[in-house]
Amino acid sequence: MKVLLVEDDASIAGKLAELFRRENFVVDVADNGRDGQHLGETETYDVAVLDLGLPLVPGIEVLRQWRKAGRSLPVLILTARDGWSEKVEGFKAGADDYVMKPFRGEEVVMRLRALVRRANGLADSRIACGPLLYDAQLGGFELDGLPLRLTGLEWRVLSCLILRKGHVVPRMDLLERVYDGDADVDSNSLEVIVARLRRKIGAEMIETVRGHGYRLVPAEG
Repeated sequence: MKVLLVEDDASIAGKLAELFRRENFVVDVADNGRDGQHLGETETYDVAVLDLGLPLVPGIEVLRQWRKAGRSLPVLILTARDGWSEKVEGFKAGADDYVMKPFRGEEVVMRLRALVRRANGLADSRIACGPLLYDAQLGGFELDGLPLRLTGLEWRVLSCLILRKGHVVPRMDLLERVYDGDADVDSNSLEVIVARLRRKIGAEMIETVRGHGYRLVPAEG
């Protein structure tokens, strides 16, 4: 999962970014509305966390501009404001969910997972593909009913594939969701991760679609 975090409070932004990375999310952080608006309009994200009280450009205006530009990514508004009118304004501007400060980081993580799952057209939080089961709310995988042990990079690839099971996930989409922007990425590193996953879940479950990317399919038989 690739998250855009737009928050001007350095302490909150740092704690959230650290938490998101512990949960194996890829995170970009902007500390003002102008930069956040630019990133949201020019980069690809699965979800955004947006503060309303931002410098340079207010969060509500950032959201309006994203929607005006046709950006449909789910947006979770994060704010200290507690008036009902503020919430209504946020939802009218195109917000998908709302969390008030102070908050529990774990709640934010679960809400983000739910937003991404629903954005991919998945109503149930437990997503199955053959013997593989993904709990999209808690972030865990099982294979044949047993917990599946994955590295952080393997988890990022497999969660992206199972959220779009049966569909080709472009290679560039996977790379963007596996590595932070400043990571030094070897040209064949994604192929290495996919090879490791095939050994763990079965080679036939991850198809290579040459020139495009990869597709997760149920194992036959």
